[in-house]
Amino acid sequence: MVKIMGIKIRILNVWTPKFLIKQELNGTHNITNNYLDQLILEHGGSPPQQEYLKGTLDNRRKQMAMAHNKRVKLLIDLLGESAAREEGRKKMFEAGIILGKHAKKVLGVGENVEDTIKAAKILYKILGIEFITENKDGNIILWVNSCDLSKYYTSQTCSILSYADKGVLKGLNKHMDLKFVEKITQGSQKCKACINIGGGI
Repeated sequence: MVKIMGIKIRILNVWTPKFLIKQELNGTHNITNNYLDQLILEHGGSPPQQEYLKGTLDNRRKQMAMAHNKRVKLLIDLLGESAAREEGRKKMFEAGIILGKHAKKVLGVGENVEDTIKAAKILYKILGIEFITENKDGNIILWVNSCDLSKYYTSQTCSILSYADKGVLKGLNKHMDLKFVEKITQGSQKCKACINIGGGI
């Protein structure tokens, strides 16, 4: 079974069908927005109506990013930027863990670092994000070369939603932890993240 799942990861890493990308994009859209909406409700706000993604993949990614922007702005209006960032990050980390655990189960990802990275590439492909990794003195550095969401995200939205990425990796492999140190939305040419193996939540 593990061998079959390993083959599944390799195939999807090379070619992911569009219907599957749309399906998983819808799932990501719904879960992340639901968690943000819970936070808005907890603080006495009124969440926007849940949007349904339509059209091409590019359009769907844009619609999701704009829906995130809308909710982050509401949170900032309710809580102020610092508190919105702190509470939003916690919620997105929780949402990311759910997404990561779902992918781990579907793809059959074990504790193997290589398979975890391949699974992360499949999930990032769904969002229109391309990355490479390099091993520097035993530390894994992740470089995001292009990100469709960065065309639309505000820096505040990216600051909060990037914690979903952190949660996804933790959901895929409990021994791995991710921290962004540079971001396209903050003026860098690429996003840079450090992956620690053996890190706790």
